[in-house]
Amino acid sequence: MTKRKNVKVTSETKSGRNKRFKSPSANMSRKEFVSRIERGYYPGYHVRKVNGIKTPASNPDKSKGNNLG
Repeated sequence: MTKRKNVKVTSETKSGRNKRFKSPSANMSRKEFVSRIERGYYPGYHVRKVNGIKTPASNPDKSKGNNLG
């Protein structure tokens, strides 16, 4: 089982797209978070394309309490 870092969304656009994130060690823009996920710093998350934009997402599991949002 991969342990997730505790990441929270701190800002969204009017349409609801997550744009700023906070972990215990960093405040990040969406692009910074995507980059860190792609470099392996956040193994409990992955990147998907939504409307052509790289978007961070938590890896699926049975818990609803650790999803981004």
